[in-house]
Amino acid sequence: MSDLYGRAVMGLACVLEPGQERWHVAFDREGAEGLWERLIHEQSAIGDRARALDLGEVERETALRGLRFVHRGSGEWLPGLDDLGSTGPVSGIEGGRPLGLWAGGPMALSELGASGIAIVGARASTPYGDTVASELASELAEAGTVVVSGGAVGIDAAAHRGALASEGATVAVMACGLDQLYPRCNDALLRRIRADQLVVSEYPPGHTPTKFRFLTRNRLIAALSAATVIVEAAARSGAKNTVGWAQALGRPVLAVPGPVTSALSLTPHRLIRDAQAALVTNAHDVLVELGPLGVLQPPLLDPETRLTDDLDPGELRVREAFPARRAISVDELGLLVGIRVGECLAVLGSLAARGHVEALGDGTWRLVRKR
Repeated sequence: MSDLYGRAVMGLACVLEPGQERWHVAFDREGAEGLWERLIHEQSAIGDRARALDLGEVERETALRGLRFVHRGSGEWLPGLDDLGSTGPVSGIEGGRPLGLWAGGPMALSELGASGIAIVGARASTPYGDTVASELASELAEAGTVVVSGGAVGIDAAAHRGALASEGATVAVMACGLDQLYPRCNDALLRRIRADQLVVSEYPPGHTPTKFRFLTRNRLIAALSAATVIVEAAARSGAKNTVGWAQALGRPVLAVPGPVTSALSLTPHRLIRDAQAALVTNAHDVLVELGPLGVLQPPLLDPETRLTDDLDPGELRVREAFPARRAISVDELGLLVGIRVGECLAVLGSLAARGHVEALGDGTWRLVRKR
């Protein structure tokens, strides 16, 4: 693809609001350069916007922010996004495939492949929902999947944090320009995702979030994922919209049951009752649902079996004293557990023999994450 093509697509992505199918039809009919040229000369509100756009400034701002623009002519493009071109409307939103995406972070969009799993749910989540979403994301990330969500408070944030806690991969899909990470209360979390993983948006820098943009954003979450898991959602929930897009794409929908006394259990329970979603309670259930379909086939653990079931109480105490994300010295570990260095070394040797920990060259030890 030529630079002219890429610049035309970027220009169109700046002036055309997603969720309007007529522009995608025009794009396919006229091509990126042809449609952009027509809009530049068109006497309309869109034409005025196109003529007022300083495309060079957008390119400079994109580069200045450490972002990149990914489109169908890029090697980083994920083909699954093109499936949005044939879904039709969902809940009154026309949708359509994105013209392009602004991306920030070291992970390439194409790395998702078929391994993305969306975890979505209520913003006003309960401690139960947060715990379930976090543990589910952590286990799925350890199994090698990429956790996809929307960066919102509640279930989204819990899912992102769970993936990061396992040093796994996660993608946050934003409803605004990536120069402003929204919501503000998740600023530190979203900055970390952008620094270590990937954030994406259909909107160029400077665009603010709106209710409509959250709804159009939801289709990207579904399209970037092989399946969507819903954890806690009331009768009127944005997560239902994401589920609707997953269904329109023909992607599996999975739901976590909750307390029957909670209003946030309503949507997951109805989806399960109406056979629109498979019931799942942990990562094992999710992978079993997807494995036979050829979507994901990582090694599975019996849900009744824990990695630590083969340890005696002393070994378990030492293993559980390990920090999740850094190495630790024998002296420090012994102090934490309350045993002598010699005894600690003996236990570490036993744990290492069974693949739970490993010694590093500098005299420290770290956990080995079994997959």
